[in-house]
Amino acid sequence: MTVFVFGHRNPDTDAICSAIAYADLLRRTGTPDAIAACCGPANQRTEFALKRAGLSPPRIIMDVRPELEDVCNREVVTALESDVFYEVYQRMHAHSLRAIPVLGSGKLVGIVTLLDLMELVFQGGVDPIESRQIHSSLDKIVSVLGGEFEFSLDTDRVDDLVVTVGAMSAEGFTKRLSMFPAHQVLVVSGDRPTIQLPAIELGVRALVVTGGYRLSAGLLQLAQARGVTVINSPYDTATTTMRIKAARSIDSVIQRDFLSLPARMSVSRAKQQIFRSQQTMFPIVDGERLVGVLSKTDLANPQKARLVLVDHNELGQAVQGADEAEILEVLDHHRLGGSLQTSHPIRFVNEPVGSTCTLVAQKFRSAGIEPTASIALCMASGMISDTLLLRSPTTTEVDRETLQWLRQFCEMDLDDYAAEFFQIGSALRNCSPAAVVREDCKRFEDSGIEFSISQIEEIGFDLFWQRKDDLHAALIEMAEQDRLEFAALMVTDIATNSSLLLMSREPAGWDEINYPHLEDNLYKLDSVVSRKKQLLPLILSLLELQAPEA
Repeated sequence: MTVFVFGHRNPDTDAICSAIAYADLLRRTGTPDAIAACCGPANQRTEFALKRAGLSPPRIIMDVRPELEDVCNREVVTALESDVFYEVYQRMHAHSLRAIPVLGSGKLVGIVTLLDLMELVFQGGVDPIESRQIHSSLDKIVSVLGGEFEFSLDTDRVDDLVVTVGAMSAEGFTKRLSMFPAHQVLVVSGDRPTIQLPAIELGVRALVVTGGYRLSAGLLQLAQARGVTVINSPYDTATTTMRIKAARSIDSVIQRDFLSLPARMSVSRAKQQIFRSQQTMFPIVDGERLVGVLSKTDLANPQKARLVLVDHNELGQAVQGADEAEILEVLDHHRLGGSLQTSHPIRFVNEPVGSTCTLVAQKFRSAGIEPTASIALCMASGMISDTLLLRSPTTTEVDRETLQWLRQFCEMDLDDYAAEFFQIGSALRNCSPAAVVREDCKRFEDSGIEFSISQIEEIGFDLFWQRKDDLHAALIEMAEQDRLEFAALMVTDIATNSSLLLMSREPAGWDEINYPHLEDNLYKLDSVVSRKKQLLPLILSLLELQAPEA
């Protein structure tokens, strides 16, 4: 089953690059189905990095809660609208099924159950006329009998036939034949010319000769002249008659008023409909196309998505549905948020380094595996982005030594590359205010307060001053939409290693921030460039000051 390696929501370069690189390492060390995924499109800098590395962006998946197409049985056994009892029963018996979908002209038209089929067997009950009527074609009858045509005419035509067994005197049989229209009568007889002759002379629809016998040359010539189809059956008369009844078309017992469910419906939502229904089998469709089938027992314990989380460890920052998934591993360099719980022990790596890509590169080294040039540049990009080319206060000696190790695998000078990387993709120049405040946004919860911090890196603050009012309005709107106490935007100037902090609003106790207050909701943070190591601890300390005493 696929293992998805996910960075956090609103992913930055480190989140996406660490997911790509770690998925590559997992595939090379025994997890061949590991796939990098992300919760949204990459920003321009990340796109630039992946393009230079020659790598494709991760698969975008916004929700990992299982959908019906993930849990349904795709090896579907179906019936056709034109099938007969014998064909469908044999199919269901061979696969131990109690119900199957029915197709007509390539489309789903209904379902048929084993109980429905039994109705065909006992159709008509003890009524002497209705019980011998069948709706079928002569082709189907020959197929069920395993017989052959001695003479045939319009054998694919579907008719309402009346089965009459020639097991009486010729006089009595002739009298019985006169009770039905000749073109509807199908006569079953052994090697009895006294029965066969009047049936042919009357011009019945077909004559079935049982016991492996064949018509005499004279009677066959007469049958051809009167347009009577002749069928040879290898079985005795009783068995032949029973099998002919098994050639009844299923059309009359198809359930055409049935519940089908869309393939993209979530399992949790589908349960409500499925468990209220009397159906035992549910077709899963994509438009008009049948994708699979599902039974109620399939939803008793559906398979969960399998995840590896990188660059985050809080469910509030994870892909939607992560709380319902099986989390296999966490690889991160942020604080512990406390919201992650698992039912069994997992691998959990959380180290105080400047970038998750540093941790991934360390795993390559410890495994003795050399990254390709593409993956090496991918990891270097995540490190350059998160440590501001080793200038961030989050940078450690491990980051410096690891980036130096990666240089040998990269096919370009990383200093020149970093300069180009930071010049690419100004969010303030290229994005709407709403997109700017969500581009690299992380949600946090502390002391019962939920808030978010977004961060963008720019060269200079000129564009910020031009768009400040619009950005403030976007922060207010995001805080209202996401039900946050407040939302913050940290704009970092790479050239001066300083930041501006714009708030949607200032919570109680904010006057203790002890940084220059430029104007309402705006502060200057000299020498502050790290959201994780510098700004977040400051905000948490301010929230603790306003928290009520126990």
